[in-house]
Amino acid sequence: MAGKDRDRFSTATRLRLLGEQTAARVYRSQNRRQARRSRLTGRAAFLALIVCSLVVALAYPMRQYISQRDQIAEQERLSQEARQRTEELRDEKARLKDDAYIRRLARQHLHYVLPGETGYTVVDPDAAEERRGDPGAAGRPWHSNLWDGVDSADRE
Repeated sequence: MAGKDRDRFSTATRLRLLGEQTAARVYRSQNRRQARRSRLTGRAAFLALIVCSLVVALAYPMRQYISQRDQIAEQERLSQEARQRTEELRDEKARLKDDAYIRRLARQHLHYVLPGETGYTVVDPDAAEERRGDPGAAGRPWHSNLWDGVDSADRE
């Protein structure tokens, strides 16, 4: 028995017992940590599930909201352009009631002249050549010109 008591109080035995106790504590703390971690993981998974379901539930309405806001902005822009065009047309209507403006437009666009004035028309020779087109087409009957046009359309 003396040998057994000596082993019990020896340094090696004490170190071995201390190591076993420490290992048991570490094992218990790891088990607790894992139990705590698994409980936290379940909560986190549930929270993630809730957040994902909210994102999915709100994605379509948010897309519709943004789309409608863009459509509203586009319609407001078109309305503003229509208001501007309306104002321009009102101004033009008011100007058309003025006789002097009508005379100016007639002189400018229709080449009218007042009695006692001499009107001149300047002909640009280059523009006259472009208008004439094919010089040989004037001497032929119209149906020949028509068939020549159809034939020339088929060529590359």
